[in-house]
Amino acid sequence: MTIEFRIDPYPDNNALNALWATAWNEVAVRDFSSVLSRSLAHMGAFDGARLVGFVNVASDGGIHAFILDTCVAPEFRRQGIATRLVEMATNVARERGAEWLHVDFEPHLTDLYRRLGFAATEAGLIRLRD
Repeated sequence: MTIEFRIDPYPDNNALNALWATAWNEVAVRDFSSVLSRSLAHMGAFDGARLVGFVNVASDGGIHAFILDTCVAPEFRRQGIATRLVEMATNVARERGAEWLHVDFEPHLTDLYRRLGFAATEAGLIRLRD
């Protein structure tokens, strides 16, 4: 198996929804076109034509960028795909003018993000919809 990593591949909604269904157990179909059009960058990992990993980099339009939606299809996990996607996202965000890269993550991902150089910070979160 050879995984191909791409910067700004603009996967279609079917590919992203298929990945979301397996990676997040998300059954709701979403339209990702407005998300991708506003992103500073996004990275995709492909097994042939199939999207098997993804990360989005949002931006405030200034010096702050934010890693969002890092995910890998379950059968492709623990192979370094997420690590490579986040490394690529970090480099591209830097190249595109970001000075700070933020990420929020669940506790079980702490080791991954610490290994990739992210420092511990305090943050707040409020759910706006149920």
